[in-house]
Amino acid sequence: MDVALLNERVTFQKNEAVVDDVGNHRNVWTDYYACSATIGGEGLASSKEVQEAGMTVEDVSMTVTVRYCRKAVDIMSTGYRVLFRGEIYDIVNVDHMNFKKKSLKFTCRKVRR
Repeated sequence: MDVALLNERVTFQKNEAVVDDVGNHRNVWTDYYACSATIGGEGLASSKEVQEAGMTVEDVSMTVTVRYCRKAVDIMSTGYRVLFRGEIYDIVNVDHMNFKKKSLKFTCRKVRR
């Protein structure tokens, strides 16, 4: 893995249940892990435009590749998301890159707000 390509900062967030003073439970996103990453695949074959409610909406996908570490290996496609340049991306797939313990590749899809 070429370290020079890890030129973008990303933050992985985890969905956790928090209890307030009264005892109510609610889900919040907390920062789990921040690192440098390689961003690629903007405009993958899975990226497309779809018609919803009379509007053309772009469905953006990308890949995030990070170095292998203990915190990153615990990240799954459910319960985690990626923040990149102020935008939120859901994790669709996690690729362990043949389990060589050198890097992890996350396929992400942009969340529409």
